[in-house]
Amino acid sequence: METEIFAAAEICPIDVSKLQVVKTSDHGLLIPPEKLVFGRNFTDHMLSVEWTKEDGWHAPRILPYQNLSLDPATCVFHYAFECFEGMKAYKVKMDECFIPGERGYSLYLRPTLIGTQTTLGISPPESAMLFVIASPVGPYYPTGFKAISLEATNYAVRAWPGGVGDKKLGANYAPCVLPQKEAASRGHQQNLWLFGEEEFVTEVGTMNMFVAIRTKDGQKELITAPLDGTILEGITRDSILTLARERLAPEGWVVSERKYTMTEIDQAAREGRLIEAFGAGTAAIVSPVRTIYWRGKGLNCGLDQNEEAGEITVKMKEWMEAIQYGDESHEWSYIID
Repeated sequence: METEIFAAAEICPIDVSKLQVVKTSDHGLLIPPEKLVFGRNFTDHMLSVEWTKEDGWHAPRILPYQNLSLDPATCVFHYAFECFEGMKAYKVKMDECFIPGERGYSLYLRPTLIGTQTTLGISPPESAMLFVIASPVGPYYPTGFKAISLEATNYAVRAWPGGVGDKKLGANYAPCVLPQKEAASRGHQQNLWLFGEEEFVTEVGTMNMFVAIRTKDGQKELITAPLDGTILEGITRDSILTLARERLAPEGWVVSERKYTMTEIDQAAREGRLIEAFGAGTAAIVSPVRTIYWRGKGLNCGLDQNEEAGEITVKMKEWMEAIQYGDESHEWSYIID
């Protein structure tokens, strides 16, 4: 689907000058900031752009938030022709009232591309729809960090070499719900996905995974799995790697994108060399890890009982938020008054 659509999009790109705006007359209820739940509430408007093989992208439209009307035979329902992304906006013009002014709040954007051709045949769709919805969200940890417990999952596989595990496809997420439910029943917040007989660490639930260790010769190392096609190419992951190389490397840290195993983490934990661990993603920015449950035992990830986050985790959150909220002048952000 991607190849077919994007090839046509290059010939007939989305023409922003043709944007049509239809404003709602029925404004939605503004939820008090302290009652916002991630992904449950939405703004008054959405963006919709249709595509056809014959004409390419049609005029983009901003419309009142509404249901989609699709034939039961639409290919997205049967063969999962769908991909999506997630990002945050901190200042907008339309629907600006949905973003509370307090720090930590933003508008989570969900662009989604679906195949809309009506057919039970399996082939690249000849029509598609790109739509974007927006959800006001608050701080992921409103009362401060809360370290999580992970279950190292080796009985189910999230992604494999040559597959599409590095893409934001809905089809990658539904099969993970049952293992996540099973992990939750055992008291864990997320799965830590392992791969192969070696039990390589890949990623955490919907986040990339970072581990800080001291090597046996005393070198401090921040590790995350490489982009080998089995993990998401997270923008937060990339941002953390960039900041780590700019700000931690001068302090003596080695920043590595390499394969590592649960055995390596276990050995580091037993020898007191596991400094800390955290997940990284758009929603939480960073999510500290207290324990990894693996092969019947819990591995402590460097946190004392009264600690909820390690030093590197805290630094990364502070550095990222300083850029996102304009506290720090940075090439990644544009300050809007």
